[in-house]
Amino acid sequence: MLPLTPAQDPDDLGGRTPRQASSIKGASAAGRTVAVEDLEPVDLVVTGCVAVTEDGARLGKGGGFSDLEYAIAFAAGLIRADTPVVTTVHELQVVDAIPTVGHDVTLDLFLTAERSHACRRENRHEPGIAWEELTEEKIESIPLLASRRHMRMAP
Repeated sequence: MLPLTPAQDPDDLGGRTPRQASSIKGASAAGRTVAVEDLEPVDLVVTGCVAVTEDGARLGKGGGFSDLEYAIAFAAGLIRADTPVVTTVHELQVVDAIPTVGHDVTLDLFLTAERSHACRRENRHEPGIAWEELTEEKIESIPLLASRRHMRMAP
């Protein structure tokens, strides 16, 4: 475990309320950057979804960030192909069809207020970063992604 400085102490939010500190802006100011290599493997992935299908297809808010995070975590050994991926949605968010592409991560389970539904899932493919699908702007806007690209290109 990394030692904490006073500014990184979870009890010291720099004058912010917990709600303020948990916002994107507040987390950037009150939080600290942790290297992927310093993280520990997880047993469950909980992901946000705008819509899901009975067979586990999911629609995020767009941009493919969740799939990128999954691929990076997989490459770092933080999750495995059999690590369950789950979400919570309203019953109205369960739809008949969602178009998918090869790098999309499917769900194993979703929960609504009315039910829990185990999705029919084939073995999950080994995810990788689809570099050819990423724009230069997107790569450079995500420092971790930019560093992974440079590591990939190193001799």
